[in-house]
Amino acid sequence: MRIIRALQIAPRASFAAIAAALGMTEGAVNRRYRRLRADGVVRVAGVVNPGALGQSRWLVRLRCRPGSVVAIADALAQRDDVNWVALSAAGSEVTCATQSRTREQREDLLGQRLPRTASVIDVNAFAMLRQFLGGRGHYWSALRGTLSQEEEAALGGGRPPFTESPVVAREPVRLGPEDERMLDALAADGRASLVDLATAAGLTPGRVSRRLDVLLRQRAVHVDVEIAPAALGYHARAILWLRVHPSAVKSAGRALAEEPEVAFAAATSGPWNLYAVAHCRDLDELFEFTSERVGSLAGLQSMEVSPVLRYVKQAGTRLFDDRLVEPPTARARR
Repeated sequence: MRIIRALQIAPRASFAAIAAALGMTEGAVNRRYRRLRADGVVRVAGVVNPGALGQSRWLVRLRCRPGSVVAIADALAQRDDVNWVALSAAGSEVTCATQSRTREQREDLLGQRLPRTASVIDVNAFAMLRQFLGGRGHYWSALRGTLSQEEEAALGGGRPPFTESPVVAREPVRLGPEDERMLDALAADGRASLVDLATAAGLTPGRVSRRLDVLLRQRAVHVDVEIAPAALGYHARAILWLRVHPSAVKSAGRALAEEPEVAFAAATSGPWNLYAVAHCRDLDELFEFTSERVGSLAGLQSMEVSPVLRYVKQAGTRLFDDRLVEPPTARARR
């Protein structure tokens, strides 16, 4: 847990820097990280933000015919423009999030392919309007307190790396061919060295370092520390669809972002104007959380709690038996 928290704070920090901050040996940190990665507990990867490129992001709910939901979820998970897929509603519903890089890609998925799929009974798509929690490493506050303030400060901590922001940038970032090649390498391994990134991009390490810093500041990419919640004992996962009075959406979203159980929260279009993903240790904890703390949010009018039966993909990484599965490109680089 301590190494995972250290990675949340500084995902590209060297093993030597993490070891110095935590009072461990560099070899011990290296071995433990590689074990966590091999066991599918954690994965560090660069994730491109389509909003910074001027493209909107969407949440999609699919109601499917009996017996078809797994095949549909797997097909969606194979798409590069779908970065999150979950099975819920007793196995009759698929929820996914899109990260289309172009308008044509998004319209092909939402306007053509899904509506024409015979096994899909109903499609509801909601645009993300404001993100309250998410982004780099999800900065999952359930791990807050794992390290001391001094240890977090030694890693460059002190404030969360994600702050509330518009979903779509008003001035889109333009990526060049070198950027694309660098980001492909970063997607395979978020801790890839500058030398490796430079080789992939065809640039010098110095130029790659400067360009990566720019893209991180512009939020065109973030280095995500993806965690398999079930591996840490969080077995009750749920999608929360909230209907909040319009004047309270912003305050309710900010309140959700402070809750340790919440890994993602955003305002959306449609009848459910606030969306969140919650991780709890068991169903009783989920009940207490949703009935007491979420249920007491000012302005809350109604709520649907949809337990997740299985994650198929999260933050662009496939899952099998609740463990993260590295893509072939990442395994080849190890």
